[in-house]
Amino acid sequence: MENETKNNCMLPASIIIAGVLIAVSIVYSDKNLSSRNNLKQVSAAEEAVLPSNGVVLPVAWGDLGSKLVSTGAIDAEKFKAIYDQRGAFTNEYKNLLLGQNDGKLKITNENAGYLLNLFWALGLASKNPILEFGEMTDPAYGGAGNFASTGGWTIAQGSAMDHYSKHKFFNLTSDQQALVDKISRGIYRPCCGNSTHFPDCNHGMAMLGLLELMASQGASEQDIWKAALAVNSYWFPDTYMTIAAYMKSKGIEWKDANPQEILGAGYSSGQGYAKIASQIVAPSSSQSGGGCGVDTGAPVSAPAPKQQSGCGI
Repeated sequence: MENETKNNCMLPASIIIAGVLIAVSIVYSDKNLSSRNNLKQVSAAEEAVLPSNGVVLPVAWGDLGSKLVSTGAIDAEKFKAIYDQRGAFTNEYKNLLLGQNDGKLKITNENAGYLLNLFWALGLASKNPILEFGEMTDPAYGGAGNFASTGGWTIAQGSAMDHYSKHKFFNLTSDQQALVDKISRGIYRPCCGNSTHFPDCNHGMAMLGLLELMASQGASEQDIWKAALAVNSYWFPDTYMTIAAYMKSKGIEWKDANPQEILGAGYSSGQGYAKIASQIVAPSSSQSGGGCGVDTGAPVSAPAPKQQSGCGI
């Protein structure tokens, strides 16, 4: 069973690349008074998990976008083109990619997918022993290039593996690296059964990049767990809306939930979440969960089925 779990996000790169662009848009139905009342309830529940004003993270992005571009980990033209074709390359996005951002970074419903892509590039390209000596390089999996997090990153100059753990964006102290290692082993994602220490899909690789960034800027362990839960919630909104409803059924408000516990395998892994979901029918969020491809920032244009994609294409 363990081997099956760890293979969830392992696909031939050619398959991943062929279907890498994924976008799903969600709207509510509003057919009668009963549904409108339900929407109000959903909105209140959603606000607790996914604040409409966003969540400020304990980091400044600085000029990391420019550094990712200068090293070739992101090909700026390819990256920009994905959003330009949707009319979604905003001034905020341009500044994050090419400018200087000294204020604290904020994640919102609108920019969560864009930040996912930036953190993905950061986690993949940043030199770190987790990538060099961890599960990603286990010979049993045929090499680090065979995963969704590597084969799916098609917007670099050259191949993703040309940048895999190649660039020194951070000078982590031994204590900071130990913190990243510890927390990465405790953060799971519902698209598969692996922790961030095994970042075999884009969400895992992106979370690893964010953990390194937070640790490098001296964020406390408590603040890192809290920020990681907020970010995972925006990336997998339906999952955490359901978990929040489950917690409420146990008499625990979302604001009082323990981030470390919620991010663990019992709640946030694919298997753990399935058990939670089987015990409760929860209101869904107005957002969809991302797949394991490059987020295109597609605007909402028509109703679409609600979906949370796994690591397959």
